[in-house]
Amino acid sequence: MNKAIVATNFTFPGLKSTYIGKVRDVYNINNEYLVMVVSDRISAFDVVLPKGIPYKGQVLNQIASKFLDATADIVPNWKIATPDPMVTVGHLCDPYKVEMVIRGYLTGHAWREYNSGKRTLCGIQMPDGMKENERFPEPIITPTTKAMEGHDEDISREEIISEGLVSAEEYAKLEHFTRAIFQRGTEIAAKMGLILVDTKYEFGKKDGVIYLIDEIHTPDSSRYFYAEGYEERLARGENQKQLSKEFVRQWLIENNFQGKEGQQVPFMSDEFVDQISERYIELFEHITGDSFVKAGLEDVNERIYKNISTFLSKS
Repeated sequence: MNKAIVATNFTFPGLKSTYIGKVRDVYNINNEYLVMVVSDRISAFDVVLPKGIPYKGQVLNQIASKFLDATADIVPNWKIATPDPMVTVGHLCDPYKVEMVIRGYLTGHAWREYNSGKRTLCGIQMPDGMKENERFPEPIITPTTKAMEGHDEDISREEIISEGLVSAEEYAKLEHFTRAIFQRGTEIAAKMGLILVDTKYEFGKKDGVIYLIDEIHTPDSSRYFYAEGYEERLARGENQKQLSKEFVRQWLIENNFQGKEGQQVPFMSDEFVDQISERYIELFEHITGDSFVKAGLEDVNERIYKNISTFLSKS
């Protein structure tokens, strides 16, 4: 039986507002803290799929928590505590209206654009003659707008600055942090026999200081290849063995769904849901090197509420 947590509806002392995202339920406490509950919802092509994935929220939250700690020396981040396996409490920051996407390899959206004949992505020139999943000479940053609803859109550095979304000075800092965090993630992944292919970071400001916010290096925000056999698969033109949400996107594409108007999300069997759950747990163990300890699935909403309330009462 699928006991995935797909919705929460909590009330806490000092609650100012609640934001329900594609995956996260975010509670604003006294305009000072954010309580982020990472649900088991799963989205692809900016559409929330009809079934939740057991343990997905726990996987995402615990990976993000570990990597926030592992990169805190590069840039301050929003995390204060993780009072529950599915919850992070952190600083309320004013988010920038762009997401910083960094790509080390030609795959996913970049490959689909490249394969259609385009050689420029977000104002960045891509070399001719590249193959799918080939490594870029150096990682490229391809930002997107941060859509509250619907699809994020590719945008160039020049457009971001000219439209006043981010100042030139601060954008240079965001690029610096993005490259440094990606390098750290790449090094950690390599030790685990993985390649960090691409990812996205979100930043915000509080009291004039830039913070890294939201999740980092999770299978929802990042793509990983297995390092072993990468070169051989590339030479043969084969798909890479990967740990990411891309296999869900590929399944949807094969079943004629890419989030376009008039398309219907294909039926998700319990077996397929279990397969997705297993893939998320697999990535957790591979990228962290830790064994995944499943939190109980009985009365999860009650557990989450109790753990958050206990933490807030002591803050």
